Amino acid sequence: MLCCMSKHSVLIIALRRGLPVLCLAHALMAQTPPAPAAPVSTAVANPHYVSIHMEVNVNKPAAEVWKRVGNYCDIGEWMQVSCTILSGKDNEFGAVRSVANEVLVGKTELSYTYTQPVREGRPYNLYHGTLEARPVTATTSKLIYTLMFDNSMLADEETRQKDIESRTTRFTGLLQNMKTLAEGGKLPPPAARGGQKK
Repeated sequence: MLCCMSKHSVLIIALRRGLPVLCLAHALMAQTPPAPAAPVSTAVANPHYVSIHMEVNVNKPAAEVWKRVGNYCDIGEWMQVSCTILSGKDNEFGAVRSVANEVLVGKTELSYTYTQPVREGRPYNLYHGTLEARPVTATTSKLIYTLMFDNSMLADEETRQKDIESRTTRFTGLLQNMKTLAEGGKLPPPAARGGQKK
């Protein structure tokens, strides 16, 4: 019968009958687990997709450029971070690299496309990136980096524009790093936090 009554009613009856209320209260609370938190949807109701196109000219043939900087985990060198393949095989569909757990979802002889996976509890922005070495002449080429994502979850148009500018600056710098490596140069040590060189 107690199971059909509210906790408040049960406690009142227990008080009137002189029952050990503290023990009874603990027992009732133990029997009723807290309601689970409502899951946060990863779907975005009104997405606003944007793309950022960046490129740099390279004084090397496209095939040589791609051989130097186009392996899926070469990002570790030109982004100056650690990169390992977490699952799958390097340069093959479905390979997952440790940089943001990015998954290789498309490739050609001189390009690849990756995406970042859905994260639990966070709206999914469908982030994709494509890196390509494109022939220009027999001895020159250009590296093209394109980002595509949904920026609707950012607060306002000014914030969205600043985000695009920040990404453009950062990835243009990475293209310059790739150009340096593809043309036979070396990168300076990465800047430590606070802007000081390591």
